Amino acid sequence: MSILELRKVSKVYGEGETEVDALTDIDLSVERGSLVAIMGPSGSGKSTLLTIAGSLEEPTNGDVIINGSRVQGMSRNDKARLRRRTVGYVFQDFNLLAGLTAVENVSLPLELDGVPMKKAQAKGMAALEELGLADRAQSYPDQLSGGERQRVAIARAVVGERSLLLADEPSGALDSVNGESVMRMILAACHGGIAAVVVTHDAKLASWADRVVFLRDGKAVDETLPPPTPEELLNPDVPKPSLP
Repeated sequence: MSILELRKVSKVYGEGETEVDALTDIDLSVERGSLVAIMGPSGSGKSTLLTIAGSLEEPTNGDVIINGSRVQGMSRNDKARLRRRTVGYVFQDFNLLAGLTAVENVSLPLELDGVPMKKAQAKGMAALEELGLADRAQSYPDQLSGGERQRVAIARAVVGERSLLLADEPSGALDSVNGESVMRMILAACHGGIAAVVVTHDAKLASWADRVVFLRDGKAVDETLPPPTPEELLNPDVPKPSLP
């Protein structure tokens, strides 16, 4: 079953001489349990695709369908409800609330959706523990390093019963060890039934995906299985990363 479908999605910014085609006729289908990586040079439309896929921005043309529901035509409240219940986001700038602790940031979407505070924070704590942040649960964002804030944002995106995860450079602020732990958490969420779309410039990170879509100048120019890592080029028998 497709959790996310983009059908002939285009996005145009500006008018006349300032008109820019950010996306042109993008088709994308992401099945439940699958991980899709989006790659391409700067300005290729990767982040625009992600914001449109999550209903944060309207396409100029085309359809966006999440969990079988067409996003265009939804009221503002219905879109907000869809995002809160169905979509988890990881942005490059984290978007954590400064006045809330790490565990409060993670559990907030659940509380907004009616989950009792104690139950929501227990789920939030479990997500933080999985990313090695249990000892930072009561810290505020300005007390955390960039890598720690990134992991809190990941935990917030996957906690609860969401069915779609959208991540923009989720390992960008992390070293290789913590970057791998983030990817393992995303992969675990996919194994649990979530569909994930990850924007990245890192071929090694993309090798965790089920498939890779390449964008250039707002167009999908190729779709393929993950590119080989350096280790795989040297040793073809090296298996694709998987959960232990």
